[in-house]
Amino acid sequence: MKRIVIIGLVAAGLAASLATASSAANRVPGFRSPTGNIRCLYAAGPPAMMLCTIDRSAYAKKLQDQCMAPGGAGLDWHGFTLGATKKGTPVCAGGILYDGTPSYVTLRYGKTWRRGAFTCVSRRSGVTCRSRAGHGVFVSRQAYRLW
Repeated sequence: MKRIVIIGLVAAGLAASLATASSAANRVPGFRSPTGNIRCLYAAGPPAMMLCTIDRSAYAKKLQDQCMAPGGAGLDWHGFTLGATKKGTPVCAGGILYDGTPSYVTLRYGKTWRRGAFTCVSRRSGVTCRSRAGHGVFVSRQAYRLW
């Protein structure tokens, strides 16, 4: 079973990270896949992290049901986070996880996007983001992988 992160104190940390990243210009840097289905934002931190969301996927209902289950505390599924030194995880949260306005660029297939400790690649098969520490997240309509 995949580990689901339930946001409580973690949400406060993520919100603070994203607020720090966006406070100067109120912009949160990120990218979207060419179809616009996958979007990822970068939070400079500390701690630095990526937040990736997907609009349509084969697994959305399963993750939403896990977030809404008693152990999920009745929260909505929001996507995946990847920390600079931590494994990627699904995120359950009760609201918006960033402070500011997302500023997305389109990451064309075969292209790479880098920020801080993260490198992300867009392919027709999906988006892969990795940290320098060797952790990562792969997101596509059909599946996701976290390591």
